[in-house]
Amino acid sequence: MSQNLVTVAYVAASALFILSLGGLSHQETARRGNYYGIAGMAIAFLATALSAQVTGYLTLSAMIVPGIMIGGIVASRVAMTSMPELVAILHSFVGLAAVLVGIANYLQPEPTLLGVEETIHKIEIYIGVFIGAVTFTGSIIAFGKLRAILGSKPLMLPARHLLNLGMLAAVIGLGFPFMSAEGAGGLTPLLVAAAIAAVLGLHLVLAIGGADMPVVISMLNSYSGWAAAAAGFMLSNDLLIITGALVGSSGAILSYIMCKAMNRSFFSVILGGFGARASGATKGSATAVPGGKATSIDVEETVELLEQANSVIIVPGYGMAVAQAQHAVSDITQRLRQQGKQVRFGIHPVAGRLPGHMNVLLAEANVPYDIVLEMDEINEDFPETDVVLVIGANDTVNPSALEDPASPIAGMPVLEVWKARQVVVMKRSLSSGYAGVDNPLFYKENAQMLFGDAKANVNAVLGQLSKTGKAQPQALAAV
Repeated sequence: MSQNLVTVAYVAASALFILSLGGLSHQETARRGNYYGIAGMAIAFLATALSAQVTGYLTLSAMIVPGIMIGGIVASRVAMTSMPELVAILHSFVGLAAVLVGIANYLQPEPTLLGVEETIHKIEIYIGVFIGAVTFTGSIIAFGKLRAILGSKPLMLPARHLLNLGMLAAVIGLGFPFMSAEGAGGLTPLLVAAAIAAVLGLHLVLAIGGADMPVVISMLNSYSGWAAAAAGFMLSNDLLIITGALVGSSGAILSYIMCKAMNRSFFSVILGGFGARASGATKGSATAVPGGKATSIDVEETVELLEQANSVIIVPGYGMAVAQAQHAVSDITQRLRQQGKQVRFGIHPVAGRLPGHMNVLLAEANVPYDIVLEMDEINEDFPETDVVLVIGANDTVNPSALEDPASPIAGMPVLEVWKARQVVVMKRSLSSGYAGVDNPLFYKENAQMLFGDAKANVNAVLGQLSKTGKAQPQALAAV
């Protein structure tokens, strides 16, 4: 394939990637956006594989075919609840690829690069390896926390910010001998800088609390994009530069939006400052066991509340995802709407452990898009709502975020479900959420706990609603 044809293919792929991002910004067009992205990647892959620069097809096939098989098997078997972990580990692969490309590019320099061009190329290699190493190890830690292999509590080392600055200064300092070395003489400072960057990535994410993992995933997505862009500069691949820039910038924008939704500082995310207050919460704050007594409720009483209500808001959380109860929730929604009740969903920006996690689950269960509302759209409606059904959500409905200044999640905007007339919380126990903060909602006078597995309880509620729905026509006929 000629270089001109490759360029045309890269332009087409870039346009499709942009259309993909545009489609993914709305639920209604998300499926089409995915198709655009798949088509763009297929064009990019084929154009690169058929370009004049690629000749070792046997070696290429030996790497690509097993990768396709492994990727296909893993992606087909992973549950939606494990999707955040999959995304995190895939980010680590992108970071590792950037490191390996940088080292290989340095060991096999382009002979046509001289003077300033050579200097710029070496800077590209050094920065690419640095970003890739941070992304690689940071993503592994994020995977470990999401997978519960590592604890969700932040690692609060003494003078941790000075430690980060020291490692960053060391990486910058090693850049001078790397840049001044002749031939491959700069390999040692490059490898040492990569090792320090890897430790920096470990420490940055270890210092972030579990409740903030959705933002971390988004941030690491941005890092992986910049790592890919850096690899594109090293390889002089325009499409890789464009794609990396799109991923990096969109990930950074999403991280910023999520930080605003959680009342966090964007720079504190980058510096690994999340969770800093978790160890410093005062005694008697929301981090201690709240006072009062939780009121339990059974399935029959829950159904009675739903039958008497005119307006219902369902607030799903990670517990619904783990229980895979979204299809039964969709059926409950359909039955209540058939009875003339107003049913809507309230989605927190960081519900679950991945941005848009709940939206995808509800779309999978065929819940209409127009009744799935974001937190800002629905928060004002809770005081006029008869019943709120909280299914597996905890930190995103925690009143201590607004009522307790000493709470680790103080200032984080939450779904103000306690303002409704009645709140039913489906949860296994009164244990704290992923942030490790107890929830005073469970002890409020208008809140009642429906303990047990979310899927079992949701199915039981659906069964009771089905019985009452069938009984109503008979009762009317008797009258």
